[in-house]
Amino acid sequence: MKTFRRVRPYVVASGALAIVIAIHGLAGGGSAPTGPGSPAPDYRATDLGGDSVALSNLFGEVILLNIWATWCPPCREEMPSMQRLYEALGPAGLRIVAVSIDAEEGSVDAGGRPGGDVADFVEEYGLTFDVWLDPSGRIQRAYRTTGVPESFIIDRDGRILRRIPGPTEWDDPAYIALFERLLAQERPPGPGSGSD
Repeated sequence: MKTFRRVRPYVVASGALAIVIAIHGLAGGGSAPTGPGSPAPDYRATDLGGDSVALSNLFGEVILLNIWATWCPPCREEMPSMQRLYEALGPAGLRIVAVSIDAEEGSVDAGGRPGGDVADFVEEYGLTFDVWLDPSGRIQRAYRTTGVPESFIIDRDGRILRRIPGPTEWDDPAYIALFERLLAQERPPGPGSGSD
């Protein structure tokens, strides 16, 4: 009986912790990253022209979604290879969406990093793919990222095929071959296509 009384507070604390974790997970606050096989969360932002854009409008296409910031040296390292990938496969239909989490220019983000001039960055690097702005960092929460850069390859069905944390060489022959295979797959039937 004495042994039970000694253990009881630990049992109660462990049970309470398990309940808190379960509630947190059910409320969508789980910390597990969004990964392969899961549907790509829809996401809304603004583009460099100030227009509202939504990732769901691109579902049905092959998408490379990249989350980055101007203050991130590895992000800067991978951007030229991403542009080369886009030049090679953009004409075949590859969509690249690079979402900047930079704070607005002249302000700082929650981590104390200064806001960047994303338009100047795009011009400096000669980027011609889609660049969206998310100074609030909502995309990091939606995709449960672990840092920047972090990328997601999304197939035509709107499902995450691969999650790539950290920088990569996007024009590597293995990635080119992967995207070519994905682009060769038929588009899923859409509204008004006449398919049941």
